[in-house]
Amino acid sequence: MKTITMATILVMAMMIGNAMAVQSGKTLGWDSPKGKVTFDGKVHADKGLKCNDCHTKIFKMKKGSTTMKMADLNAGKFCGECHNGTKAFKTDDSANCAKCHKK
Repeated sequence: MKTITMATILVMAMMIGNAMAVQSGKTLGWDSPKGKVTFDGKVHADKGLKCNDCHTKIFKMKKGSTTMKMADLNAGKFCGECHNGTKAFKTDDSANCAKCHKK
């Protein structure tokens, strides 16, 4: 019985942790020289991605711990690891700027 209780608590803790990342209906946003960038975890989840696909392999879990520049993304770092034109739209194609940057 103790094992089942502990397993249940562990599963619930993991679910709460995932729910607290970018909650449904919420987004992360930051200003950039080309306009505000908004990250919506639901858009990525709808594509089949899980939080741990990017965290902590690409991004640290602490808000504000990553400073990104377009040159980094275009070199395949941060968002550019997937947004490379093969897995997802390419960051250095000017036709894609408005997909992330909103004036």
